[in-house]
Amino acid sequence: MINVTFHGIGEPASEITAAEQRVWLDEAEFGAVLDRIATREGVRITFDDGNLSDVRVGLPALRQRCLAATFFLVAGRLGEPGFLDEDDVRELSRAGMRIGCHGMRHRAWRRLSEADLHEELVVARERLEQAAGVPVSEAACPFGAYDRRVLGALRRYGYQRVFTSDGGTARANRWIQPRTSLGPGAAAALEPLLSPSRPAAALPRQAKLVIKRWR
Repeated sequence: MINVTFHGIGEPASEITAAEQRVWLDEAEFGAVLDRIATREGVRITFDDGNLSDVRVGLPALRQRCLAATFFLVAGRLGEPGFLDEDDVRELSRAGMRIGCHGMRHRAWRRLSEADLHEELVVARERLEQAAGVPVSEAACPFGAYDRRVLGALRRYGYQRVFTSDGGTARANRWIQPRTSLGPGAAAALEPLLSPSRPAAALPRQAKLVIKRWR
């Protein structure tokens, strides 16, 4: 299984920070990447942040190719300029897309207080469930940042699957799902993922993941 992540598509809104704009993808390249994904099995598509382009560009492109995706939304951004509102979230849900939690304020979950972590994982999920009208059972770690304490909180709060930004392949039913972000140059970045894995490179990567999960 390969998990890929998109952020914004097309021309970024003025409200999008410069750091976030760097991972936005040209609309034509986005379409080409989806065309490539549509020819393969075992590729799971995700979107992060809840940018307005998710509905304006992403959803029509997915529908055109009969593809589905999970949209990890930042609950505190709903209704803000440049981002999805509650009607958009319901539209995604009605279209058969999954809704996941990307926290409340788009901040790294490591080193947050217990109260702040509760807001990110529980209060944010409640708001997203209210908007979507469906349960939210998956989360994606902002900036790919997590540690043993964060993972423990995610389990305690009942999340059924957690997505990271560790790259590489994933086993479909594992609780932790590594993802690869696709920004500018996505078409070239995708091809190695679709090629047979190289065992020699797998061992160092697995060692790094073990360290991250137990630090």
